[in-house]
Amino acid sequence: MAEKITSVDEYISSLPEVAREKLEEIRQIVHDVVPDVGERISYEMPPFTVGGRNLVHAGAWKTHVGIYPLPGGDADLDEAMAPYRSGKGTLRFPLDQPLPRTLIEDVVRRLLEV
Repeated sequence: MAEKITSVDEYISSLPEVAREKLEEIRQIVHDVVPDVGERISYEMPPFTVGGRNLVHAGAWKTHVGIYPLPGGDADLDEAMAPYRSGKGTLRFPLDQPLPRTLIEDVVRRLLEV
């Protein structure tokens, strides 16, 4: 049986290289937007926290990395998220494409307002 992941560092280091690089980039973006953001593992994935509440979750899969939940109520942001939207509350970013840094920053900022 595999050991249970207990930290974001462990989660990221367990990933294949390309997914590891993308998730490190997402992690850095979140920290740039929210310098005092917390990190933890929940359901074997990393949520980033503010004031003890989950702000945004991130995860890696075989072909993409993703973040969730998504903020609502901003038509321009909804339009920018549309190409990456997967279902109602997830953004998927293919591993073979650059991350949309500005979009991720905007999502995190908007989630701070919720």
